[in-house]
Amino acid sequence: MGTALKSLRKSPNPDTQRSLFGEILDWMLAPLLFVWPVSIAVTHFFSTSVANFPYDQVLRDQVTEISRKVKFVQGRPQITFPESSRAFLRADEIDSVYFHVLGDGGKLIAGDSELPRLKTVDVPEKVEPGEVYFRDDDTSGQDLRVAYMYLAEPDSPRERWVLVEVGETLEKRSQLSNKIIASVILPQFVIIPLAVVLVWFGLSQGLRPLTRLRERIESRREADLSPIAASRVPEELQPLTEAFNSMLVRMQHNMDAQRRFISDAAHQLRTPLTGLKMQAQLAMRENDPGHLRYALQNISSSVDRASHLVDQLLALARAEASELSEQALVPVDLDQLLHDIVETWVIRALDRHIDLGYEPAGPVHILGNDLLLREMINNLLDNALRYTPDGGRVTARVVAQGDFVLLEIEDSGIGIADEDAHKVFDRFYRVDGTGVEGSGLGLAIVREIAELHRAAASLRPRSPDDQGGRVAGSIARLVFTAHRLNTASRPDSERYQSGFA
Repeated sequence: MGTALKSLRKSPNPDTQRSLFGEILDWMLAPLLFVWPVSIAVTHFFSTSVANFPYDQVLRDQVTEISRKVKFVQGRPQITFPESSRAFLRADEIDSVYFHVLGDGGKLIAGDSELPRLKTVDVPEKVEPGEVYFRDDDTSGQDLRVAYMYLAEPDSPRERWVLVEVGETLEKRSQLSNKIIASVILPQFVIIPLAVVLVWFGLSQGLRPLTRLRERIESRREADLSPIAASRVPEELQPLTEAFNSMLVRMQHNMDAQRRFISDAAHQLRTPLTGLKMQAQLAMRENDPGHLRYALQNISSSVDRASHLVDQLLALARAEASELSEQALVPVDLDQLLHDIVETWVIRALDRHIDLGYEPAGPVHILGNDLLLREMINNLLDNALRYTPDGGRVTARVVAQGDFVLLEIEDSGIGIADEDAHKVFDRFYRVDGTGVEGSGLGLAIVREIAELHRAAASLRPRSPDDQGGRVAGSIARLVFTAHRLNTASRPDSERYQSGFA
């Protein structure tokens, strides 16, 4: 029945979760359906024991009565068993009753030869004359219940004991046992369906709070992300409600961040596009080739700035999408990755006479996403080169410190004030008075990618020199958790040299 219930409610898609109601109902009914056959077997066992008891007592009395008819005369057994007693013994209308009295060597003294004789292997180890014992046997294909007793004179050897046996077929016992079983089992055919109905009804009532909670959620407006009040939620559903409320808070946070991002992006894009349109209109009015060329150069610069802003907006959106999708992280050699990226920035550094250096650390692995890490390092180098004057220095390095890996980009630029050190990681935030063009998104992208890699990002002024004087410039630092690999280190011939100036 439990299997039938499951098959009726089985979803065509094996990956689809079945209803909670059906799942609980099956787990409640399956033990009941398993216990029912066990109860029938147990009932049959005990009913047989109960049915045997009164009829065994009758057999005991019959053996005792026959044993009283046996007398020993000069050591020889004699039996006085009148015909009326024999007729009374056989008066049973349902079962057949047999008896016999056996003397020395199993000689039949009186009774029925059809009754199977007691086998030696069936005799208990210790028997006492005058005690009644029972055994099971059969004759002519019919099962028998046999009661027997040994009779003996005092101090007589066992070989001269007299055996008295009375056997009876089991029809009355079977009828009584069946009546007992029927009296127990038949009411269960009414009780079990009634129990199923009551379980169904009780389970329906017990799950009503879950139904009401579902209705409350379904009746909400699409934009309603307010938490669900826990006061009307059952105790068992409170953990689920709290987890759902936590998800709503995260969704609200993400939606607020998206709204701010869209608003800020629209504002930031409007300025270069407006300037670009104005410069295009001025270029259309120019007839002087020199002035027209100057206007076209301005348009080209505006397009570059707008393209850079769009690239950074897309990079920020990609970093956020990677965080939401929980993209898998794989082992990455951060030192090798930094070396490859620094090489791509050498030409730009040479154009501005900036000494771009790289300090190798050997193989240092972290768990990361190669594409996002490249985007992060590119933004750090772009930020350092932007804020470093011509002729300055920028140094990139990876430092292994026990269980942690440090990625540092150090520059000799204009530096950073302590009060601005945390704000620069906010979107579109730019330090006043730097005279450097930018969108204010580079370090925001760095922070998003660092959070995806569970790394800590910071920007701080450079440490003072040996005389305690302030040194211009800043250090961007990211702290990752090291990932150990059971591989051999790179040979020294593959280590990379610093100083790409």
